[in-house]
Amino acid sequence: MHTTQYLAKILKELIRTTDRISDEEAEKLVNGILEAKKVFVAGAGRSGFMAKSFAMRMMHMGIDAYVPGETVTPNFEEGDMIIFASGSGETKSLVSMAEKAKSLGGTVAALTIFPDSTIGKLADMTVKLPGSPKDQSEGDYKTIQPMGSLFEQTLLLFCDAVILRFMEKKGLDTNKMYGRHANLE
Repeated sequence: MHTTQYLAKILKELIRTTDRISDEEAEKLVNGILEAKKVFVAGAGRSGFMAKSFAMRMMHMGIDAYVPGETVTPNFEEGDMIIFASGSGETKSLVSMAEKAKSLGGTVAALTIFPDSTIGKLADMTVKLPGSPKDQSEGDYKTIQPMGSLFEQTLLLFCDAVILRFMEKKGLDTNKMYGRHANLE
């Protein structure tokens, strides 16, 4: 099979994920972010990269968004929200962070394949995203892609859709957002 044929198969898989994501869960996440004082995002590996891109876009929207562990990240306080991007919902370092956030009075959200996971159970809100875990032993969504690729791609596109919903709710357009883009480069 040619590379472009694989690409077409990946895109078909991604299109099928759309109907499996709850609009109600997504809207609850959007509203939770808009109500939070500060928003933190966390994930490990490729899911972490997707989470960081989400934090960047939220910053472009004027939301105080941060990634734990970065040198300019402020403290987490009551009224803040942390969003975990974790396919399994069991990554030990993220579980520990979720427990700490709860103890500080923050809101915890999980973007995960498994809402009944440890992080999912700790979360105040979850959005179930289709995909297969890295070992592909569980999950209700089959994919031709290796490891957690489908979840990670769905995560990125879902977060971009959340940004579009923010833009609609806040009356923003790309030109207003571009004014917050890095300009020292």
